Amino acid sequence: MIPNLSNSQTIRKTVIETEHGVVAAQHSRAARIGAEVLAAGGDAVDAATAVSFAIGVVEPWMSGPAGGGAMMLWRADEQKAYALNYGMRSPKNLDIADYPLSGAGKADDLFPWEKVVDDRNVQGAKSIAVPGLVDGVGKAHERFGKMPWRDLVQPAVDLAHEGLYVDWYAALIIASTTRALAQDPDAAALFLEDGQWPTIAGWTSVAEKRLDMKAMGQSLAEIAENGHRTLYDGDLGAMMAADVQAKGGSLSHEDLRAYNASFHAPLQFSHGSAKFNVLPGLTAGPTFQQVFQHLDPATMNGTTPDGAAYAAYVDGLKAAYAKRLAEMGHDGESPEAPGCTTHFSVVDRHGNMVAQTQTLLSIFGSRVVSPSTGFLMNNGIMWFDPTQGKPNSLAAGKPCLMNVCPVIGETGDGARFAFGASGGRKIVGAVSQLSSFVSDYGMSLSDAFHHPRIDVSGGDTVVVDDSLPADVQAGLAEKHPIHTTRRTIFPYAFACTAGVMRRNGKNAGCTEIMSPWGDAISEDQI
Repeated sequence: MIPNLSNSQTIRKTVIETEHGVVAAQHSRAARIGAEVLAAGGDAVDAATAVSFAIGVVEPWMSGPAGGGAMMLWRADEQKAYALNYGMRSPKNLDIADYPLSGAGKADDLFPWEKVVDDRNVQGAKSIAVPGLVDGVGKAHERFGKMPWRDLVQPAVDLAHEGLYVDWYAALIIASTTRALAQDPDAAALFLEDGQWPTIAGWTSVAEKRLDMKAMGQSLAEIAENGHRTLYDGDLGAMMAADVQAKGGSLSHEDLRAYNASFHAPLQFSHGSAKFNVLPGLTAGPTFQQVFQHLDPATMNGTTPDGAAYAAYVDGLKAAYAKRLAEMGHDGESPEAPGCTTHFSVVDRHGNMVAQTQTLLSIFGSRVVSPSTGFLMNNGIMWFDPTQGKPNSLAAGKPCLMNVCPVIGETGDGARFAFGASGGRKIVGAVSQLSSFVSDYGMSLSDAFHHPRIDVSGGDTVVVDDSLPADVQAGLAEKHPIHTTRRTIFPYAFACTAGVMRRNGKNAGCTEIMSPWGDAISEDQI
């Protein structure tokens, strides 16, 4: 690590326990909107609906209506968990001949695939998959929501018409992708100065710069008025598909009409006295379970994990990833990639919970904007291996293999939590360690989120937080190549986490401590 950073600076986030509902999200404005819904008597699913749309406006490069993802839900009255998958799919008319290998080595975005000619699977209209987010959120609301759909989408409409405020962090994110955004005229017009330069925040506190999100606002207003299926069955979906096809992609209105998010029985398992509910299928849920199969709760004693525990985390993650890559195919991000997803968690005053992860896949997705809708489109095709004959090879009409890992868990003393993270292949390691911290060591939510973690993303190298004790680092270094680094704002060496916990009738929430926008807000703070 280059030693430019202050050694005396300490960063913490305040975690408050309350009898009221709490929303923990990667953007404070979205979290506040969710807390307002709870304060108005809304269910956790109502709050999640509002947050989902709002965060797609204020953090559009991470997720949005043209993305996908999944959620775990806990219904307190039923004492039952539900899994909802709204992952993306490849279009039915996709032609694998459009993605020839270039022979130029490995791709340089999130996945170490063989390079495709013109990076068509990474960027541009041919990288766009069938989005699932709006249908997934709509189905959750239909089943469990209490407040009117229109009222929950409206705050996102208002945010879009207000325009995206460009502070220093937004400017940093936009600058990181300027060259790619400049290749699509509509993306360039929305995010860049004069269509080619990074949009930079003002240097004084009175300066203000905003991006014009009115087109997105109009589309969200239509979704608010006509319901979630209007993006799939209505004119809005037809226009979005036409925009993608005009730019050379294969997404069709037929793909959208045929799309349906689906509820599933969760993958449930125990770890000592703890219980976990995760997503089954083509997600990181099975990988999360496999990590815990390599952890012995009888040896994980005390109040904090020791060197043996971190060694077990490494062994468990390496074994779980080996199994995942062999049976599901390679997925995830390279160590150099930035965070490119969002996660938020909600608990209401009755104990209902939502752990929701949503994504465009890469940062800024396909770097293509649909001009008719104002939506930034996903690049879900990049989830597939462009080399044929592999478990996750690119094909038409195929579900994407996701690395999302929302978790509903319960500790031996009856505390329940909803955790998740963004960060590609870093996600499952972060969520499994947080879950172990609270279930094996009885940590509070605050202690767990502030405790140092390691990252194992499928390769040999173990990324180690430099605040771990020297003896723990030395023990890991005896068995594995390690890279020592610090938790920073950019780039994220570790996943960006968010979670809520309910213990003895009190709720709490926290987000990644280095996230400058992330916050947990309770309804009694409104």
